[in-house]
Amino acid sequence: MTVQTSPDLSARRTAAIAKGVGVTTQIYAERAENAEIWDKNGTRYIDFAAGIAVVNTGHRHPRVIEAVKAQLDAFTHTCHQVVPYENYVELAERLNAAVPGDFAKKTIFATTGAEAVENAIKIARHYTGRAGVVAFAGGFHGRTFMGMTLTGKVQPYKVGFGPMMNDVWHLPFPCPLHGVSGDEAVAALERLFKADIEPARVAAIIVEPVQGEGGFYPVPEGFMKKLREIADKNGIVLIADEVQTGFARTGKLFAMEHHGVAADLTTMAKGLGGGFPISAVTGKAEIMDSPNPGGLGGTYAGSPIAVAAAHAVLDVIEDEQLCARAERLGARLKQRLAALQDSVPEIIDIRGPGFMNAVEFNVAGTHTPNPEMTNRVREEALKRGLILLTCGVYGNVIRFLAPLTIQDAVFDEALDILEASILAAKG
Repeated sequence: MTVQTSPDLSARRTAAIAKGVGVTTQIYAERAENAEIWDKNGTRYIDFAAGIAVVNTGHRHPRVIEAVKAQLDAFTHTCHQVVPYENYVELAERLNAAVPGDFAKKTIFATTGAEAVENAIKIARHYTGRAGVVAFAGGFHGRTFMGMTLTGKVQPYKVGFGPMMNDVWHLPFPCPLHGVSGDEAVAALERLFKADIEPARVAAIIVEPVQGEGGFYPVPEGFMKKLREIADKNGIVLIADEVQTGFARTGKLFAMEHHGVAADLTTMAKGLGGGFPISAVTGKAEIMDSPNPGGLGGTYAGSPIAVAAAHAVLDVIEDEQLCARAERLGARLKQRLAALQDSVPEIIDIRGPGFMNAVEFNVAGTHTPNPEMTNRVREEALKRGLILLTCGVYGNVIRFLAPLTIQDAVFDEALDILEASILAAKG
């Protein structure tokens, strides 16, 4: 298969759009359905990106589209802070019940994941009266100034943007594959408290249960419990950034369910709206109620159209048992990749809970990351009609984010393409 590009559109895009908005492919989408995309030339692609974990329920799921059409026929926008509406209240009630934690909860809505993170930090600082925030190397929390500061990856997110926000501190993320155990990460936090900032000045610790952009590294077993103990001991708000891990992707509705402890605040976006922009912060009621009226919100926050889509997404996840399906799909993918390891020694790790999976490549027989081969796999797959994404601080990880609703036949086809692409990239 030859990848069809749109040279005229590519030229127009280059002329019209700032180069800071990068693109992974030169495919220009014409239509999409479930796990497939067709470009303007009619070429079909299998989508293993899902808009970066946004359409977990597939492109244009019929129930999501039906819900949005019904809302369009009612009203499109009033601004909830001016004229509120019931589906906003109902979605907050559903998230309060669904987010891990055996305590009273409240929710706010925003539009993007970065906004959710910004609001979580605002809420934590207001509640504690403290400024410090602890984040992790390799983490990704958005491109706003606070989100960018929290993000533990310089290129391309921080380069040239000047001083970051004050009182944000980074710890090594616990990743045994790269020589950092959970105990060593905890020890680093204790050293931070001794050397740089006393815990009484720390408002929040923010962590992804599975790092997204950083390389799809899951938090090791027991680490979240240690963070929970440290947070409780020192009056620190624990924030789980579930923007990419949320909504059945890891085999649970929320990834924190794998860890047996609850965060004080949970940020979410992406998969919640099924393709429509919405984000949320859900957390302990006493913490969420700390800011004064008007301190939170936004003109488009909790758009009635996106809220309607989110209700349908939650219904689909439950009715189609997508958490269980994520486990089955991920197991099949990891099994297929494991079968290649003997012939492809560059594969050093296959990981991830549910269907939030990744494969990592090194130069064969070394500990040297191999971003060149990783990119060749992506390019070979694209030639064959499969859209893949890379990630990781060294760019040597391929992450798999196909819709959880992908048809079995399409999934099998994608696995064949993936195997052929890895073997071709090895050379």
